[in-house]
Amino acid sequence: MLQIKNVTIIHKKDLRTIMKDVSFVLNPGDRMVVIGEEGNGKSTLLRWIYDPALVEDYAEASGERMTGRERLAWLPQSLPEDAASMSIYDYFSAEPAFWEKNPAELAALAKQLGLPKEHYYGAELMWQLSGGEKVKTQLLRLLLTDPTVLLLDEPSNDLDIETLRWLERFINSFRGAVLFISHDEVLIEQTANCVLHLEMLHRKQECRHTVARVSYAEYIKRRSAAMEKQAQQAQSDLREKRKRDEKYRRILQSVARAQVTVNHAGKDMPDPMQAARNLKDKMHTVKSMEKRFAKEDAKMTQKPVFENAIDFKLRTEAIPLAAGKTVLDFRLAELRTPDPDGADSQASESSRLLAENIELLVRGPEKICIVGANGCGKTTLLRRIAAELLPRTDIRAVYMPQDYADLLDMAKTPVENICMRGDAAERTMVREFLGALRFTTAEMEHPTGELSGGQQAKIFLLRMNTSGANVLILDEPTRNFSPLSGPVIRRMLRNFPGAVISVSHDRRFIREVCDKVYELGKNGLILLKETE
Repeated sequence: MLQIKNVTIIHKKDLRTIMKDVSFVLNPGDRMVVIGEEGNGKSTLLRWIYDPALVEDYAEASGERMTGRERLAWLPQSLPEDAASMSIYDYFSAEPAFWEKNPAELAALAKQLGLPKEHYYGAELMWQLSGGEKVKTQLLRLLLTDPTVLLLDEPSNDLDIETLRWLERFINSFRGAVLFISHDEVLIEQTANCVLHLEMLHRKQECRHTVARVSYAEYIKRRSAAMEKQAQQAQSDLREKRKRDEKYRRILQSVARAQVTVNHAGKDMPDPMQAARNLKDKMHTVKSMEKRFAKEDAKMTQKPVFENAIDFKLRTEAIPLAAGKTVLDFRLAELRTPDPDGADSQASESSRLLAENIELLVRGPEKICIVGANGCGKTTLLRRIAAELLPRTDIRAVYMPQDYADLLDMAKTPVENICMRGDAAERTMVREFLGALRFTTAEMEHPTGELSGGQQAKIFLLRMNTSGANVLILDEPTRNFSPLSGPVIRRMLRNFPGAVISVSHDRRFIREVCDKVYELGKNGLILLKETE
């Protein structure tokens, strides 16, 4: 059993409390998903549970983590820098448990992830692996330690659809406990049997958390129903309050008018002293009513307070994109891996052939998605497409890479990364947009590299929005957005009036956004889906 008790975490840089008194228990068989908007401390919580020293540089944490005899294994969101330059063999050799397994055990573990038994001994450097291959390799190394509790930070990132289905089966069949973060709604729905929801309310000034031992779908259903019921009750209570207050106002005015009448009539009244006493008693009763009403108001049902998903729409102010316009007529005889020496990969003998005879035609505001197995070259292909489209003047294209550091200066603030001109008016507009995307004033001044992946993705959203692009080239566009914001992102891209050329393994994105889906293989692109 893993027990977490009263965990409070404060961000050192801006002294902001990102979670307070979070408590929960994980038992064998529990598969708890941690959800919440970007920057709410989900990854920080997993790091702290695995090893409190991992967060000491940027956060102050208090609370208890009672691990007992549990063996914890942690999958970070990205490959550690010190591992990136290792060969695959060196990476496994650095894990003592690797030497304790016999060949049959090693082969069986590799088979679970769809990797050959020779994978352990590969000479390829870790940074050269595709995103999905990196995740598989890290998972394989974790399994060598026979863990009883898995802490998985975005294990679904960059996995192909077949491996995502494997991951679902793996999580569901794991005999220990699993605490994981994911933005893949299908994966969450297929695996999680309990939910930890971290929220930041009132402009990130108040923390709230909810632990629900139900499936994700049931949690969302109950949460929506509870909020709707609370909102209706609050509205009903407010109507009753207004009726009561109006009745009270009339009584108060009536007593006040009677007092004026008594004061004016004076000695002409039959018994002015008795009349004054009666009015005094009535006023005392009215004041008592006022005090009682104040107590009733304090018990009134309040409007539900919750953390909204982002609400954002892309706008197009560039060259209009006609329905029949040829956005892309792409032909490539050979697609090869990037050359490690920086030479032209299409001509370098040291590069590996990925695919041949690639053809892709995109017209008008089509929404295109390219899928395929990990390592087949989807990202490499998308970069080639971006290189062809970005210089064009008849369209305005923007590119969102899988690794945001490729295009964002991680030392600059979000405002600096978004602003094109840098004048005061533009900076004010960008700050307003960032505020709408739930950035605090302090976060707007943080170096981009200190922000979460989801917050960095939001910066790209704003860059695309201010660029006036009518062609979006997107590598895994939904990978860093919370499952609560996922529907907003999909709706935004579905309604985008321009063209979208994307790579994604997000099954909801593929189903709800894309008109055409192509699979990349050795023989080029094969059309899998086309929507009329």
